[in-house]
Amino acid sequence: MKKPLIGATTYRENLTDLPKTFIGQNAAYSRAIMRAGGIPVMIPVGIPESDLACLLDSLDGVVLTGGADINPARYGVKMHPEIGAIDQARDEMEIPLVRMIVEMKKPFLGICRGFQMLNVALGGTLFTHVADQLPNALHHPNYTNQCRDLLVHTVSVEADSQLAKIFGSTEVWVNSLHHQGVDKIAKGLRPTAFAPDTLAEGLEMADHPFGIAVQWHPEALPENPQMQALFEAFVDASK
Repeated sequence: MKKPLIGATTYRENLTDLPKTFIGQNAAYSRAIMRAGGIPVMIPVGIPESDLACLLDSLDGVVLTGGADINPARYGVKMHPEIGAIDQARDEMEIPLVRMIVEMKKPFLGICRGFQMLNVALGGTLFTHVADQLPNALHHPNYTNQCRDLLVHTVSVEADSQLAKIFGSTEVWVNSLHHQGVDKIAKGLRPTAFAPDTLAEGLEMADHPFGIAVQWHPEALPENPQMQALFEAFVDASK
C-alpha cells in the first residue's frame, strides 16, 4: 500500500554566527510520522498561498506543529509582556493553511501552537498568558532542563470523543510546554480534553475525516503507546 504524504509546518530561525535564515522543524515530528507509517514533507514558511493550495493537493494529511506565539492582533487582544518572538510570515501562511485543510476535509493533527492556530484561524481566541488569566491555573510552561518528555499532569477526555477511542481511556498523562491556551472556542470545534485547572487541551472537528488538535506534545513521547496511537490513527485516516 502506498504510504501517505504528511505535510508538517515549519518555523524560521536566524543563527547568530551565520548570515542565513533556516527553515525547519523539530526532528521529533518527522520521526513520529514515519513511525506511524507516513512520509513527512515540510511545508515551508513563506510559501505563496497559490503554491500552498497546489502543495495541499499532493498531501494526504497535515500536522500543524508547535512553535512561537501567534500575534495576538490576529485574534483581537492586546500584547502581553510574556509573549515571545512573533513570526508574521508564519502566521500569514498558517491561517489560510488551516482554512484550506478544513474546507478540503484534509486529515490534520494540531500540536501545541498548531492547536492554538486551529482555534485562531477559525475565529477563536487565546489566553495570552494562562498564569495571569485563568484562575487557579496549573504551571503549564514546564521547560526545566529542556525535558520535553516529562509527564506533569493528567487530562480528562470526554468519553464519547475520538481521543477517548484512540487512547482507550478517559484520562491520560501529558507533558506541558506552553504558556498560552485557548479561551473562546471557535465555531465548529468541540473541546474534548481538559487539564485539571479546566483549560481545554483537546479540540475535535465533527464531520471531518480526522480533525484533532492537542495542546501537549505527543511527538516528544515516542515510548508512550497512547501518543503513538494518536499518530497512527491520524496517518491511517490519511491513507
